[in-house]
Amino acid sequence: MTSPAKIPLVGQIAEVRRELALRRSVYPGLISRGKMREAEAELCTKRMEAVLATLHWCQENETDIRAYVAAKRAGDGAP
Repeated sequence: MTSPAKIPLVGQIAEVRRELALRRSVYPGLISRGKMREAEAELCTKRMEAVLATLHWCQENETDIRAYVAAKRAGDGAP
């Protein structure tokens, strides 16, 4: 099995998008059958949207993040 650290950001973003689409199609039925409260569905969806936003931020700043990590590993005194 592949380590989580080995899955590229683009793949993680695609999976979160897929999960959001699934939730948006499944949650209304759960709510209408009384298996889930609307507030819970909204909170769970907002959490996953936050994950997606974080992954997008990481993707947009990947070069800087990698440079920072490399500098820390090299011990050049980067904060």
